[in-house]
Amino acid sequence: MRHLLAAALVFAATPALAALPVGARAPDFTTRGASAGKVLTVHLAEQLRRGPVVLYFFPAAFTGGCNAEAHAFAEAVDDFRAAGATVIGMSADDVPTLQRFSAEKCAGKFAVASAGPAVIRGYDVALGQAVQGRNVTGRTSYVIGRDGRIAFVHNDLNPAEHVATTLAAVRQLRGR
Repeated sequence: MRHLLAAALVFAATPALAALPVGARAPDFTTRGASAGKVLTVHLAEQLRRGPVVLYFFPAAFTGGCNAEAHAFAEAVDDFRAAGATVIGMSADDVPTLQRFSAEKCAGKFAVASAGPAVIRGYDVALGQAVQGRNVTGRTSYVIGRDGRIAFVHNDLNPAEHVATTLAAVRQLRGR
């Protein structure tokens, strides 16, 4: 079933997914999520007080590309922290699913949070339809500066370059 969902995600995608442009104000939000299996509250404005935030949207927990992307972010989280950034994963999955995902696929190294309809609309990451009864987002990674503005966007359903491009953007932002 997971393979069917992963395949459906590829076919459900539109050729060019929308995303917020660089320079746009990132919509603030407060939502529930998890880290290392523990439920927590994620408030973007609070996270930005500490430094830039890498907010990466992924289609659905426990699918091939999303598992690989979470693992890659977990492997690089120390590099992001050294550059002063916080990593937060976002999907339309429910909190119990994200509790398991945060412990199993994110290795407990960063928070993943549930993106409700307002967050999905605000960040322009909807794929436009539910797949097998699940709402899904596109795969879009944002680097948000401390000023609350979008500093970088990587919008691609292929998870391969999201970590490298966002880390480079964070390092460049730090160098300013």
